[in-house]
Amino acid sequence: MAAKWIEVLTGPLEQKKQYRQATARIAALPAPYRDAAKAIGRYVMYYSGTTDGDTLTTMIGDHADLWERAAVDGTPVREIVGDDPVGFAEEFAAAYSGTHWIDKERARLTKAIDAAIEGTTITGTEAEE
Repeated sequence: MAAKWIEVLTGPLEQKKQYRQATARIAALPAPYRDAAKAIGRYVMYYSGTTDGDTLTTMIGDHADLWERAAVDGTPVREIVGDDPVGFAEEFAAAYSGTHWIDKERARLTKAIDAAIEGTTITGTEAEE
């Protein structure tokens, strides 16, 4: 009962568990894989803007898989990310579609413009719907 109540406030606990497991897997990698994976992971989290928990946990799990495999195979980091680490990170994030924070803002802007044209006023809560 309490777990369901907590999940209503914080989101699914299983997703949080999967996230923690993936970050622990990355933390356990040897250098330079660990350092590269943390840097790419940080960038991807900011860049992707993903708000969908299922998509996010899949992306993070796949990210950990990628770096674990590279470490086992001894693949050089530069061979993975290429000459453009930013491009690599952005392509990686683009492979995961889901709800992004900007989607909500796009809908909010469209609704506000429609209301302005119609001459109606919308409140803060109506703009968020």
